[in-house]
Amino acid sequence: MGTLYIVPTPVGNMEDMTFRAVRILKEADIVLAEDTRTSGKLLKHYDIQNHLLSHHKFNEHGTSASVVTRLQAGQTVALISDAGTPGISDPGFFLVREAVRAGIEVQCLPGATAFVPALVSSGLPCDRFAFEGFLPQKKGRQTKLESLSDESRTMIFYESPYRLVKTLRQLSEVFGEDRQASVCREISKLHEESVRGTLCEIIAHFEATEPRGEIVIVVAGAPEKDNKKHKNKEL
Repeated sequence: MGTLYIVPTPVGNMEDMTFRAVRILKEADIVLAEDTRTSGKLLKHYDIQNHLLSHHKFNEHGTSASVVTRLQAGQTVALISDAGTPGISDPGFFLVREAVRAGIEVQCLPGATAFVPALVSSGLPCDRFAFEGFLPQKKGRQTKLESLSDESRTMIFYESPYRLVKTLRQLSEVFGEDRQASVCREISKLHEESVRGTLCEIIAHFEATEPRGEIVIVVAGAPEKDNKKHKNKEL
């Protein structure tokens, strides 16, 4: 049996690549990439001359079986996404599940994941949190937000710059415009920025300044006392 390695890659700064990640990518028999063009630049930067195969959300159900066959034959396979850790709002879960079911060893290397620095630098409680990733774009979006109205843990969302203001307004409608939040963009890049304050203040900032880059939204949870009141009303 071979080993499936889940290899995080930088979300911005190329220096965030680990020594171990570079070694694994050089030693692997094949490297599965979400976008071979994007990953090709990364591998070239680190002089990794390895065979890249496309593995993304549109083909993973079809390609995973052949990958498992390779692993069963003793090959070492490394999986990377465009940025960050595969499986976290990126392709990876399906292949990992199939490999585990087949009794194949799966190792995930520690490394870059966008929501961790965004959460820790937000100034909001990070001992307990709810990672929500990308909200549904249309169907189920409002229902999902309303289901979080009483969530007491810090909440984390991914969003594109094109939908950021719309999403912040929706968050404000559900959680209240005075709810504390932080929007972190361009993590680890030259123009990294964290905008902190109430949802109302952050909306005003991005209405005046067009957002760019990859976005992580961190929102404070509902105050515990509000949850207790809500539970008392139900009783």
